Amino acid sequence: MDISTLVTLLVGLLLGLALGGLIGWLWARAHSPAGGEEAEALRAELRAQSDAVLEARSGDQAVVKEGLDRLAEHLRLIDHDRATWQGEFNAQVQSMRSTTETLRRETASLATALRKPQVRGQWGEMHLRRAVELAGMVDHCDFSEQVRLDDGVQRPDLVVNLAGGRQVVVDSKVPLDAFLDAAAADDDARRGEHLVRHARQVRTHVDQLGAKAYWKALTETPDFVVMFVPAEAFLSVALDTQRDLLEYAAARNVVLATPTTLIALLRTVAHGWRHETVAAQVAEVQRLGRELHERLATMGTHFSKVGRSLTSAVQSYNSAVGSLEGRVLVTARKFSDLGVVQEGLAEVTQVETAPRLLAAPEFTEDDRLDNNDPDPLDVDLARAAREVEQSANGPIPARRVAGE
Repeated sequence: MDISTLVTLLVGLLLGLALGGLIGWLWARAHSPAGGEEAEALRAELRAQSDAVLEARSGDQAVVKEGLDRLAEHLRLIDHDRATWQGEFNAQVQSMRSTTETLRRETASLATALRKPQVRGQWGEMHLRRAVELAGMVDHCDFSEQVRLDDGVQRPDLVVNLAGGRQVVVDSKVPLDAFLDAAAADDDARRGEHLVRHARQVRTHVDQLGAKAYWKALTETPDFVVMFVPAEAFLSVALDTQRDLLEYAAARNVVLATPTTLIALLRTVAHGWRHETVAAQVAEVQRLGRELHERLATMGTHFSKVGRSLTSAVQSYNSAVGSLEGRVLVTARKFSDLGVVQEGLAEVTQVETAPRLLAAPEFTEDDRLDNNDPDPLDVDLARAAREVEQSANGPIPARRVAGE
């Protein structure tokens, strides 16, 4: 039975009760001696009012029925959405359950594998290399892996190259047995016992690294070795259990480092490398600049000497031309006057343009310093000028003497 049918029955029941009460009252009035006519009139009036009420109730019932139909449709949609959501939720719960089960199996498998020393070592070395790469360092340039030292026995996991030719040794250690036992313990007492054993394992690794003394095999290495623990929790739990562990390690020249602290250390090293590279480049630029300056000074000196030589050559040439005009061509032109030759001699002109000398103080100072050293070019030009002048001046006086 739906809600609209229930409301209809309830309204009809109320109307029936009202009409029954009214009819009973009218029947009592009708059997009284004075109320027959009044009862009949009242009965007619009641019938009219009842019809009016029924008509009004039928309209209200239609409105109520329409609202109830809409409510039923809305409830149906809600129920459909709820069923859909419930199905999706169940599917997600099932998927989560399957994922959790897979994760549990893989975690158990990983925990079993990490209990093997060789697997633990490879896992620690993988995290160590990842930390080095995150620090922006380059293999075989900024660091080297599995370096065999001079003694041929020791082989640290990583050797970081510092600026200035120095090196820092990093060795990865994974104390995991007791830590896994503590994670799997059911009560706090057993968990505490395993954590104490975990701290002792870390301390044992510190003793082993301190005894290796890598810095003795590497001459350019500081007197310490970095012990890399691949997870923050491994070291923090050990420090909570044994609070003097850092001091204990430092006393044995061992620096405890997690991925966070190692990345910070390696980035500092990389920053130092960049400064070292910049300093080397600056020194090279300074050397090249000094060399270029010296070569420019030498080249300027040569140019200055060439200029002086050209000036001397021009002066010697002009002197030779003057001697040729004044002492040789004067006599030679007389052959034309005597009709011995038909063509005259060409005019020989002097060179009026002088070479421009270098005026820079860097070059003139070098010239002053080098003035005492004869330039081979100057010597050659001076010798050529003297020979020309001698050839122009020497033979003529001899002819004149012979002619006289």
